[in-house]
Amino acid sequence: MKKENVTAVREEGCNNGRMQNLDMLRCLAMMLVVVLHYLGKGDILSELTDTHMSLTEGAAWFLEALAIVAVNVYMLLSGYFVSTGRFKLSRLLKLWLQLEFYSLVVGGLAIVTNLVPGDDINTYFLLGLIFPVSMGHYWFMTAYIYLYILLALISPILDKLEKKQWHVILGLLFTVFSLVKSVVPVRFELDELGYDCLWYLCMFMLGAYIRRYGLPVLTGKLRGALAYVGGATLIFAGTMLMRRVYLATGSLSYILKFLYDYNHILNVIAALGLFAWFLHMQVPGGLGALAGKLAPYTLGVYLLHENQAIRYLWPKWLGADAVNTVNGLLASTLIACVIVFALGIAVDKLRTVIMAGLHKVLLKWSLYSRLCVAVYDCDRLMSGNDKE
Repeated sequence: MKKENVTAVREEGCNNGRMQNLDMLRCLAMMLVVVLHYLGKGDILSELTDTHMSLTEGAAWFLEALAIVAVNVYMLLSGYFVSTGRFKLSRLLKLWLQLEFYSLVVGGLAIVTNLVPGDDINTYFLLGLIFPVSMGHYWFMTAYIYLYILLALISPILDKLEKKQWHVILGLLFTVFSLVKSVVPVRFELDELGYDCLWYLCMFMLGAYIRRYGLPVLTGKLRGALAYVGGATLIFAGTMLMRRVYLATGSLSYILKFLYDYNHILNVIAALGLFAWFLHMQVPGGLGALAGKLAPYTLGVYLLHENQAIRYLWPKWLGADAVNTVNGLLASTLIACVIVFALGIAVDKLRTVIMAGLHKVLLKWSLYSRLCVAVYDCDRLMSGNDKE
């Protein structure tokens, strides 16, 4: 794809400085994350080793296949946007404060209201609330924050890479961390299934490459949609086929779910398809404007519902236990997704108002204001704008 074509695609759906098509994708990806957690933590997904699987249980696994791309899509979005910037200490601190807010406030409220049984409130639980990054309270954010710190080293290198160098690096990364595990039917000891910073780096680099050179193989909405639906369908169909082999022979028990791994090549293809679909999408003005307003708060949806104090409770509050038909599954999942998404957006909007007000108050404190100046100076230094 020529550079001017890449620029045209990038500006497609762009309004008021935001790419509304990718804002929509960010919102959709977070909704799909909610779907994943509702199905998994709500115990709606049956065990693949069970001898009998109902139509409803099969439908749940197909929904899982459609939604499993969400995490990779978020990683692609990070690479697409964040890779063009520079490390900012201010951004890192804001992310850390956002994590601490949700971890401590939601966890603390759950303890005070007895949502967490007294026997579960131990040292490990409390450490998870106080040190959410180091304790992996939110694994995705732990991986993101570690990667963001490395951005101070990564960004200058990315700026100097030529296209062929990109091909070599991406080829090595995806061969080692995706292709090999996707074709060899075993569980490797060091395979983290995509739940780690190294896999985030792979998808981040891929997103950064798309930002610079486009995605020639998946030009246009139709190809993107076909790759997404086709990849998700193959994930589901391949898993059901391996399940039949297991039930007939007792083999493959350790890899029955490996097509659903974040670092499986089918997951990557499906995520790229969904990304390309929205990248080339023309967004209606009203819908795009709404997505642009909601997108900055989508991280709050994740941090709210995935807090360790309530992550296994809210699916049951929203009816996961009562799902027993396909129609019930679809309706219950949709309702849960809308409720959690809307509540998460509202809470994060409130959080930003609270934090902004607190920041204004604290600026009157000389020590705090001096710290803010020091952080600002660090941002200037890392951006190369410090003339001293």
